[in-house]
Amino acid sequence: MNISVLTLIAVFVLIAVRKIGHFNVKIWQSMTGGALAVIATGQISGFNALKAIDFNVMLFLFGMFVVGQALVAGGYLYVLAYRLFNRTTSVAQLVGAVLFGAALASALLMNDTLAIIGTPLVLRLAREHNINSKLLLLTLAYAITIGSVMSPLGNPQNFLIASQGGLSEPFPVFFKALAIPTLLNLAVTYLVLRLAYRQHFIAAMPLSHRPVELLDKRLAKLSRISLFLLIGLIALNVILSALHSTVRLELSHIALIAALPPLLFSPARLNLLKNLDWSTLLFFAALFVLMSSVWQTGIVQQQVNNLHMNLTTVPAIMLLSASLSQLISNVPLVALYLPMLAHPSPEALMALAAGSTIAGNLLILGAASNVIIIQHAEKHEATLGFFEFARIGIPLGLVNLLIYWAWFRYVYG
Repeated sequence: MNISVLTLIAVFVLIAVRKIGHFNVKIWQSMTGGALAVIATGQISGFNALKAIDFNVMLFLFGMFVVGQALVAGGYLYVLAYRLFNRTTSVAQLVGAVLFGAALASALLMNDTLAIIGTPLVLRLAREHNINSKLLLLTLAYAITIGSVMSPLGNPQNFLIASQGGLSEPFPVFFKALAIPTLLNLAVTYLVLRLAYRQHFIAAMPLSHRPVELLDKRLAKLSRISLFLLIGLIALNVILSALHSTVRLELSHIALIAALPPLLFSPARLNLLKNLDWSTLLFFAALFVLMSSVWQTGIVQQQVNNLHMNLTTVPAIMLLSASLSQLISNVPLVALYLPMLAHPSPEALMALAAGSTIAGNLLILGAASNVIIIQHAEKHEATLGFFEFARIGIPLGLVNLLIYWAWFRYVYG
């Protein structure tokens, strides 16, 4: 066994058990320790480790963390939530509203964005209405994973497929292939959550929503400007794409522009930066380093070759992208898989989008958005366990993949 692979296994075990003796180990600490271990043992050089870090992703996350922190610290996020959810009168209605609302929003704003701003929101709803926080955190995680499948802007890997896959009209292609099975999967997810947490639906009292006030009016105003900038710039990207324009705004640039109002004009900017989720940023930097080290060993590629599979068929694409995304994350997986699909058909590209994205429903490390949710939840004294996630996520994810595969057979013949 290679040291990089053994380190990755150790990191998985630590993320699952979260403990070394009497000490609690957080996800970012496990991943950072793994990255330091492969650098210290010479499995990856310092230069290659730095090169492995995707700084576009890091800048995107930084910008979005600033926007999310401003929305929470100013109180505008909670005021917005009250306006959206104050008509729900039961846990069933609230879970349904969060599930479908977050899913549809993630198709436009990207799943990582919804993970950042959605986590403190659902935790506040859980506290306010005495609802199991794990139920709402899982609802959010599954919603933004599934919802992001049907849009080329729903997640970074879909954007990569749309931009590098040779699709002349990505939005119609994604919508035709993925919208209906995505809605079906959201309905299935709702039923699964009701079954898994049935006692919380049955025994719950009617919900009573309390109006909320802004915590910092100036910061709330600036965070609202940030939110409008974010939505407006993403909409501009959609329009430019529809017009086949060569002009595009990088997602990292959009996030950084949206972060400017609170950073430049709020007296609370230092507190914003101080309370930013730096540990999650460190997790992602470490993730890139460790996964690059594992990939350089060639062990994963060798195991795939030993399967003697045709890697261009829809079942193979969905199976491999969903499983390998657990090891090297879905964005690097898609970047590596696309060159293997010479002149890919729309069906193959949509299978890659569905498989690599739904990977996030199987295990925590299958999607960056899952890690963001858990890291943010732990800042608010809540969390999701590895086995709690997998207990529901593995059967749900397999059903999700089956529904997409069946729909592909119907659409593409």
